[in-house]
Amino acid sequence: MKQYATYAIGAALVDTEIQVNDAELTAMSVEKGVMTLVEESRQAELLDHLTGHLVRANHASGGSAGNSMIATALFGAPTFMSCKVANDADGDIYLADLEASGVAHSLHDKRGGGTTGKCLVLITPDAERSMNTYLGVSETLSVAEVDDRAIAASEWVYLEGYLVTSPTGHAAALHTRQVAEANGVRTAISFSDPGMVMYFRDNMEEMVGNGVDLVFCNEAEALEWGKTDDLEAAMSAIRQVASSFVITLGARGAIAFDGSKTFEVDAHKVDAVNTNGAGDMFAGAFLYALSRGEDYGRAAEFAVRAAGEVVKFFGPRLRPEEYRTLRREFFGD
Repeated sequence: MKQYATYAIGAALVDTEIQVNDAELTAMSVEKGVMTLVEESRQAELLDHLTGHLVRANHASGGSAGNSMIATALFGAPTFMSCKVANDADGDIYLADLEASGVAHSLHDKRGGGTTGKCLVLITPDAERSMNTYLGVSETLSVAEVDDRAIAASEWVYLEGYLVTSPTGHAAALHTRQVAEANGVRTAISFSDPGMVMYFRDNMEEMVGNGVDLVFCNEAEALEWGKTDDLEAAMSAIRQVASSFVITLGARGAIAFDGSKTFEVDAHKVDAVNTNGAGDMFAGAFLYALSRGEDYGRAAEFAVRAAGEVVKFFGPRLRPEEYRTLRREFFGD
């Protein structure tokens, strides 16, 4: 047994979730259902437009890989997160959340000037989330933040697909994968967003390299990767670059392929109010289940259940005690 179940690298962001309607998204020229990178001035413009909503805003540390590592850790498997935060109040919030969740990091002596990244998450009544992200210092996440020792001490490495947008972050992801492969550590990558596959395909293909052990994606990302509108064809395309994969299908559940067998898992019916963090929770829960020695079918069932829980509430995660309850109800321990 290694020291960490999973080592991840990704952007550290502090989320602000605000409830809006579709007309407001249109008025603000916000593309629905995707992540859009914006300058700090654009975020300020959006917040100014939403002044009347701010009293109901929810704030939490976010970032895709960070959310997943917090989930894996709170379910009970140790994780390590490499990211970059500034020496500011939001950086304090982010590191406090990591530490309270039991996620290890090496940032105590690596925080400098600048601004910690922020994500404005706009939630419409259909529970869809539209993200406008200012990366701040996360844009300069680099090889300097990678911890080779922690990688070698992990069972899995988890690469956040959003890193394709930053030259230094992309280089850090490539270095992380190379160190993992040199140390026999299994590699997983999340495609993160259809736009990451569409607009940064060359970088995404380079992150995948000669192939990874596991791909996480949703249906839209899978179809974009396969350049097709047929899910079977998309799965065939993913098999060319991954030994195994999981595709989330929203309210229809998920499909998992372990390299030889395909598992189809139905979703639990829930009243969703917010899909922010659902994919991150799915990945974190799935990796936790694998750390227990569960097969892909059982891991997918648990991940679907966990994702179904988080969409019932605002915010990207559950309360700490709810992870323990969910684990106990599902696994009996």
